[in-house]
Amino acid sequence: MGGRGRPLPMEDLDDDAFETSKDVTAVKSFDSMGLKHDLLRGVYNYGFEKPSAIQQRAVQPIITRRDVIAQAQSGTGKTSMISLTMLQLLDTSLRECQALILSPTRELAAQTEKTISAIGNSMKVIAHCCIGGKSLGEDIRQCERGVHVVSGRQGVSLT
Repeated sequence: MGGRGRPLPMEDLDDDAFETSKDVTAVKSFDSMGLKHDLLRGVYNYGFEKPSAIQQRAVQPIITRRDVIAQAQSGTGKTSMISLTMLQLLDTSLRECQALILSPTRELAAQTEKTISAIGNSMKVIAHCCIGGKSLGEDIRQCERGVHVVSGRQGVSLT
């Protein structure tokens, strides 16, 4: 931690500051991750310049379909890490739900859908957020029209 409990800037942390599995290496640039061209364009259009520590360590294992448990402080890039790995694994030629992302809060479910939509814009990804307080009928219609990703909160039912 930096002074007064503030996190240290990422550039001040070395690889020893993170606990990872022995065979996981940090990938220091988005260009080195082997991402789809349109996804890479979306990442840079979204404003990312280089991956955060959690992105450096979790993206590669996830896109190679390895089981991953990742933990990091708030604001470190977990939502965008989940979004870009999900986008890498999608087959956008199929207009059907290929991913369901459940979040503990309405706000995080909505943020996740917005992040996926923004980063996946150049890929023409269709994402939808299913949370309480919205029209259940509209949620059903959107899903029937075909979406690639549904972001939601537990307790919301489409039946």
